[in-house]
Amino acid sequence: MKAVVCKELGPPEKLVVETVPDPQAGAGQVRVRIASAGINFPDTLQIEGRYQMKLDPPFTPGAEIAGTVVEVGTGVTDRKVGDRVAAFIPCGGYAEQAVVPAVMTLPIPPQLDLKDAGGFPLVHGTVLYALKQRGALQPGETLLVLGASGGVGLAAVQLGKLLGARVIAAASTAEKRQACLDHGADEVVDYATLSLKDEVKRLTRKRGADVIFDPVGDRWARDCLSCLAWKGRWLIVGFAGGKIPEIPVNLLLLKGAAAVGVFWGSFAQREPSVNAENFAQLFRWLADGSLKPVISKHYPLDQAPQALRDMLERRVVGKVVLTP
Repeated sequence: MKAVVCKELGPPEKLVVETVPDPQAGAGQVRVRIASAGINFPDTLQIEGRYQMKLDPPFTPGAEIAGTVVEVGTGVTDRKVGDRVAAFIPCGGYAEQAVVPAVMTLPIPPQLDLKDAGGFPLVHGTVLYALKQRGALQPGETLLVLGASGGVGLAAVQLGKLLGARVIAAASTAEKRQACLDHGADEVVDYATLSLKDEVKRLTRKRGADVIFDPVGDRWARDCLSCLAWKGRWLIVGFAGGKIPEIPVNLLLLKGAAAVGVFWGSFAQREPSVNAENFAQLFRWLADGSLKPVISKHYPLDQAPQALRDMLERRVVGKVVLTP
């Protein structure tokens, strides 16, 4: 089979496509013929050796896939050859096939096309866990989403609305802000040229946001703390802005607020039954048409470096996927 291989740590351009042996399903595993694989910001950290879970080259990046089961290992009773599944895996997604623990697979509902489904599990699993379990977002509360035009950002906009919140979306260009409005945002903020803190306070009549979904970090962290409402929850999802911020924790004290870490991968392993309930809800929204994942572009396997570069340089709206 063909696979994208990281032979030395570095930027996306160092990745190569090679022919490697087909994987074989062991006990408790299934082998999946991959129809699509999600492109995610942590992938770029992983190939540069900057992710919290470090891998030694050579390895194949890619943490989320969707496809068809082509082999079932011993001991697997709830999956069969021909099943359409999605999965979250430590690595190996940028390939034509992957071996996955059967317990880490999810059946894909018919409303979700396999060529798009590889961009679904990580972002939507992360966002619903963040908003529901970590942020305790309530109907009528105000949700601020940073990086709102990206894959995880637009998922946060959509799911925030489905949970009954008023959503303020922060994005850097007029085109991206329009995409946020098109997918349900109530208000948008240009945080590239305007003060995020001042704009959120203006839109909330100085009250602030009850929940802030922040996959960006960097220099906007201080503004997030400043525009939290009383008893607000700042959800720390990632650091796509580049720098892990240091924060003045006295602002949390003064607002009775909380800074809350969001690590969906660990949650999915530690609390699989709750994660399954979340996905049951996501699939219900898919079935009734309430939720429509935004996949803006599909790349062939040999264009994985370009797909990662486009994401890094903020040239995409929504999610992008590889289609082996």
